[in-house]
Amino acid sequence: MRIHSRVIGGALVATLLTQLTACGTLFYPDRRGQIEGKVDPVIVALDAIGILFYVIPGLIAFGVDFATGAIYYPGGTTAQVDPAKLKPAVNADGSIDNSKLQAILESELGQRLPLNDPRLIQHRGSVEQLASYGLIPAA
Repeated sequence: MRIHSRVIGGALVATLLTQLTACGTLFYPDRRGQIEGKVDPVIVALDAIGILFYVIPGLIAFGVDFATGAIYYPGGTTAQVDPAKLKPAVNADGSIDNSKLQAILESELGQRLPLNDPRLIQHRGSVEQLASYGLIPAA
């Protein structure tokens, strides 16, 4: 009988400890440190399940996830490339050579972007847009 109660006690302690550490903090430790963003519904559901079974540890799990920021989706990242480094990708008639642009972006950003993907939507710029970035059209 003593072993049976130890197994149940050990399972209860393990369950409570996992709820105290919070689901988002366990599953996505790289998300910690965020202040705001869009809330991840999977983490909210897992924390809510914790409230169903153990009210206090479930509330603590919510509190820990919100306090650490692990409950939020990761924010979008941005990258910038100096416009002067993009000039070799522009042809004399003003059109863009996708292979040269892809090579430049890969060397500058360290990521391979699929510029030949048929789903890629290309927007045409205007002289006003270039002027807003401080660039002079030279086509």
